[in-house]
Amino acid sequence: MSSPDELHTIDFSNFDARRDEIVADIMKAARTHGFFYVKNHGIALEDIQEMFDLSRRFFALPDEIKNKYPLDVPRNAGWERFTQIRPQTGLADLKESMQLAFHHIGDLWPSEQDAPGFQERVQRFMQQCNEVSQRLLECLALGLGFPQDFFTRCHDISQPDALNTLRLQHYYDLSGTSYDSDYYRAGPHTDPDTLTLHFNQDTRGGRDGLEACQGRHDVTTFEQGTHWVPVRAQQGDLVCNIGDMMMRWSDDELKSNFHRVNLPTDDLSSRYSIAYFTQPNKSAIIQGRTKYTDHLTAGDYLRQQMERNHQRLKKIFDDRDRAERAANASPSQQTHTHHHQQQRQNTARSRQHPNIPEPVLAI
Repeated sequence: MSSPDELHTIDFSNFDARRDEIVADIMKAARTHGFFYVKNHGIALEDIQEMFDLSRRFFALPDEIKNKYPLDVPRNAGWERFTQIRPQTGLADLKESMQLAFHHIGDLWPSEQDAPGFQERVQRFMQQCNEVSQRLLECLALGLGFPQDFFTRCHDISQPDALNTLRLQHYYDLSGTSYDSDYYRAGPHTDPDTLTLHFNQDTRGGRDGLEACQGRHDVTTFEQGTHWVPVRAQQGDLVCNIGDMMMRWSDDELKSNFHRVNLPTDDLSSRYSIAYFTQPNKSAIIQGRTKYTDHLTAGDYLRQQMERNHQRLKKIFDDRDRAERAANASPSQQTHTHHHQQQRQNTARSRQHPNIPEPVLAI
C-alpha cells in the first residue's frame, strides 16, 4: 500500500489503448499533490543526458561570456544570476539560469564560437518537451470535461505570441559556506504557467532537494501548507507539476502547490536541473466555468502576477527595514561568503527595482 506522501507515477506506454486510465491517474495526482512522475514519455535518456552535458558546458563559461546574453525581461529569455527573488522569502535563489524561448530571441542564443551546437540541440529538446506537454494537456482537457484540443489549441508554439520556455539551471557549489535557514537553492514558490516539466539528474536519496507541499486551495492567495514531500523521480522519468493558470482554468480543482529546492545538509556541490514551462499563447483566455469567469488573457494574467509579486516583495522589504531600524541592527558580519554578499546586494537592489524577477518568476 502506497504512502499518502508518495507521488503518483503516470505511465505513458501503450498510450492510445490506455488513454482513459492515464487521464484518471493524472487527474487523481493533479487534485492532490499537484505533482506526479511521468515514465515512458518518449524523450530518450540519452537526449536528457546530452542536455545536461550542454548545460554544464554553458555554465562553465566565464561570466563575461554568459553576460553577452543577459536576461531580457520583456522577452523572458537570457542569462541571469542571483536575480530571482521569491515573494515567500524576499531572498534570491542561490543559482544562475539561462532561459530560452521559441521566438524573438535571435540575439540571445549563444554563438557557435561561445557554445558550439547549443542552439540546435536546445531547440530540438524544446520540441521534444512540447510533444510531451501537448499530450498532458490533452489528458487534462478530457479530465476536466473539455474537448480534447481545448488546451492544445491555445498552447501553439508555431504562433509568434507563444510563451513556452526552457530554463537551464545551475545551483552553485556552496561547499565550505554556511547559510541560515531562510536561504534555499530555490525558495518556496508556485509556477504561474499551465504546467511544468522538470528534469533532474541526481535523485539519490533525495539529494536533489526538490520538495512539494500540499495545502493550497485558492490560486489567488499565497497560502502554503507545512508538510513537505520529497520529489524523487527515477532516472529517465520526468516530474510534472500543475501551474497557477491550470488551477485557475479548473476553478481551483487542480492544485498548483508550493515547491522548493532545499539546501542539502551533507553535500553542497553543484546541482543542475532543467525546466520546461508550458504556458498559453499570450492572447489565450484563462477562464474558469464557475469561479474565475472573468475574461482574462494569459498576457494580462502574467502582468497581474508580476504586480502581485511586486506588492508582496515591497511589503517584505518595508517590514524588514522597519524591524532593522527598530532593533538598531549592527552591520552584517564580515564573515559572509562572496555568494552570501552577492545575495544581499541583489536583495538590496530589488528594494529599488522590485520587478527584477522575470515574468515567469515562480511564485
